[in-house]
Amino acid sequence: MTTGTRLWAVAAAATLALAGCGGNTPSPGSGGPAAGSPGAASGGPAVDAADINPQPLDRLKDGGTLRTSIQQWITQYNSQQVDGTQGDGSAIVALVEPDLFSYDAKGVPHPVPDYLESAEVTSTSPQVVTYKLNPKARWSDGAPLSYKDFQAQWKALNGRDKSYLSAGWPGYDLIGKVEQGPGPQEVKVTYDKPFADWRQTFDPLFPAAAYDTPEKFNKGWLEKVPITASAWKIGSYDKTAQTITAVRDPNWWGAKPKLDSVVFRALDPAAALDAYLNKEIDYVAAIRPEAYGRVKDDPDTAIRVGARWDEVHITLNGGRGPLQDLKVRNAVEKAVDRGALTEVAFKDLPFKGRPLGNHFFMPNQEGYQDNSGEYGKYDLEGAKRLLDEAGWKDNGAGQPRTKDGAPLKLSFVISADSTSQQADQATLLQNMLAQAGIQITIDKVPGNDYFEKYVYRGDFDLVSFRNVDQLFLSQAFPQYQKPEGENVYQNYGRISSPELVDLLTKAQTTTDRTEAVKLYNQADALVWRLGHTIELYQRPQVLAVRKGLANFGAGGLSSDDFTKAGWEK
Repeated sequence: MTTGTRLWAVAAAATLALAGCGGNTPSPGSGGPAAGSPGAASGGPAVDAADINPQPLDRLKDGGTLRTSIQQWITQYNSQQVDGTQGDGSAIVALVEPDLFSYDAKGVPHPVPDYLESAEVTSTSPQVVTYKLNPKARWSDGAPLSYKDFQAQWKALNGRDKSYLSAGWPGYDLIGKVEQGPGPQEVKVTYDKPFADWRQTFDPLFPAAAYDTPEKFNKGWLEKVPITASAWKIGSYDKTAQTITAVRDPNWWGAKPKLDSVVFRALDPAAALDAYLNKEIDYVAAIRPEAYGRVKDDPDTAIRVGARWDEVHITLNGGRGPLQDLKVRNAVEKAVDRGALTEVAFKDLPFKGRPLGNHFFMPNQEGYQDNSGEYGKYDLEGAKRLLDEAGWKDNGAGQPRTKDGAPLKLSFVISADSTSQQADQATLLQNMLAQAGIQITIDKVPGNDYFEKYVYRGDFDLVSFRNVDQLFLSQAFPQYQKPEGENVYQNYGRISSPELVDLLTKAQTTTDRTEAVKLYNQADALVWRLGHTIELYQRPQVLAVRKGLANFGAGGLSSDDFTKAGWEK
């Protein structure tokens, strides 16, 4: 089985990540520098750069374990639920649930034969998508995959029943009905409005038996995955050891995986690096300068590089305090020297990063243009003028501005597990904003609480994290939706506007790619004007991988296929 979904990724400063459907693609190589990789001074890898050490299956051992790290213990495994968007949990779910599509090196989706015989648009007016399911595909409770699963997922995610605390996945609200097709393994999905990114819906597919009531949807996936349908199932959850172990499912109807098991171990970034060098895990991110420096000459290591959809940004919370004022948010944008923060992130790496000018496209994607304008340029005097206009009194160098007797003070929340690089970036940001009279407190919180108790709940003024694998443009929509009550979807900064929602609605319902790109770029320019998020840079995928591990590594835009990953003989 191929896993094609990685979900939205929220990552502290340059590490923590939320998930979004996406994929990456392999290219030849066994760890040596490729074009755009460490060893090639550039702005980053090419759009299809990947390195997974591709090997024929007959050259791999039958058995063995792949040991990897995750950044925190997973509490919510429903990756469609508002508290379940953390990237590591989403990756585990994608391993054990049906990923209907896999992604090639260009990020193009293709049906996975183990689940789908076909999936295609069978009518355009209205738009109808017909899925023909593999009749061998079954859930771990014995039930066959059917239209009931699609129907339950649609009802949970279309937004009509607010008791389903959905993370706001786009496309489901555009569906008018889901019904059984002519055959028992056929599913007919009829859209009220066209949806160009229809392949991202129902991927992964969740079981109706664990999804068809709000209680099951919201609470049935806490601390566990109740039902699976994959080459893999969860063998154990060990909260004491902080490990989740996936094992082969003997009831799997497809190709048998080469590995016996995949172990996920919760470790902070520094501990993960030490664990890798101590041969306790089999790969680790090497994008941080100190990490790259420690692993690049390790004789048991292959450095593998890919061009993942992966961006680092700063989220501004417009739902509380001074940042409710647009002028203050715009002042923060102007007071941040994005180039300096990017230099810190790429310090001592063999390629240089560049500030990112778009929220929807990466620089190596067709459609990218820099829409940041005046809000992406460092302009300290401009920031001061905006704060003057907003009524914040300048009290001189080294002193925070005040208004009605209150200081202009903001909280920048970071994980206690942050790396030294992240701490350096936080301090640099603190110093930048101080020049404009904005006092920043750096508040460290427990790593396991970072998302669940702070980011998701809006208990911050500023946070920095990553969004990853947003290969479908419409995936970004939940980040800009207007919150409804306690459900903020994925708009953790609670900043939106009717114009922005209208632009994104039009963009996701047009099937003309050129027109869609135009609308998304118009929306992007508005995101900058709203002071929603400050884009910093695209984060290259640089991994230190244990030599001998094949068909796995820096996949770039392609999907990871854990049935083919394994150890060379």
